[in-house]
Amino acid sequence: SLPVAGLVQGADGKFYGTAARGGAYDAGTAFTLTSAGQLTTLYNFCAQTTCTDGGDPFAALIQGANGNFYGTTAGGGTCFAFYGEQGGTVFEITPTGVLTTLYSFCGPEGFSPSASVVQATDGNLYGTTYVGGNGSNCSVDFGTGCGAAFELTPSGAFSDLHTFNVTDGDFLLGGFYQATNGIFYGTTSGGGLYQFGTVFIEDAGLGPFVRTVTSSGKVGSSVIILGTTLTGASKVTFNGVSAAFTVVSSSEITATVPAGAKTGAVVVTTPSASLKSNKNFQVTK
Repeated sequence: SLPVAGLVQGADGKFYGTAARGGAYDAGTAFTLTSAGQLTTLYNFCAQTTCTDGGDPFAALIQGANGNFYGTTAGGGTCFAFYGEQGGTVFEITPTGVLTTLYSFCGPEGFSPSASVVQATDGNLYGTTYVGGNGSNCSVDFGTGCGAAFELTPSGAFSDLHTFNVTDGDFLLGGFYQATNGIFYGTTSGGGLYQFGTVFIEDAGLGPFVRTVTSSGKVGSSVIILGTTLTGASKVTFNGVSAAFTVVSSSEITATVPAGAKTGAVVVTTPSASLKSNKNFQVTK
């Protein structure tokens, strides 16, 4: 019950999602759903003693480059972060329902992640926590902190990126979006100059890239490519095969999928750099 997050369509065509409540232990589930409405519960959270596998997954899943899905739970985990409340988790789950807890939040680095993570161009996961961290003077300051931003490798190595401190934001209900300049953008629901939230950027030092609007297409089809500083582009390739293209603006190129192209990265050569697509473009028949 309470599926508050959106769905993601997996590479197999099925929809994958979470429910924040219900399931065998009333701590939420991860599920898959066909377009015909056939539902399969992949995992019941709190299946492990004292909920060390997480509970209350409010955020949507994402599908990683390895084909598995990644998500967060606002509760559960191995750490008790605040007055006996567990701090939440980041987890990986296979399309068949095998779950691995990658990280349990303990409080000082943030706790209660309520938004999805994103997998950035370096392959790592980036996300936010609703509260926690070492911030002070928070809107509801009971020692819970104002929220934090973090980086996590797919193997579970954790790094703090930023601790919020009211003036730059408070209560992070939303996650990150990585723009083609490599920088992350996000929002806070509180804090800031007027205490009604902020829009912020988080620069983790990742370089620019290009993004195709569609993820697949046939030979001869037109593809829109988005990026930054694309003016003066001299070459576009689909997995190494040169394509005809037109520079529409500094942030947009249209290209034609060339004959002989196979599934792989799209690369745009500009006067300053070669910009690789964040995901492979699938050439279909």
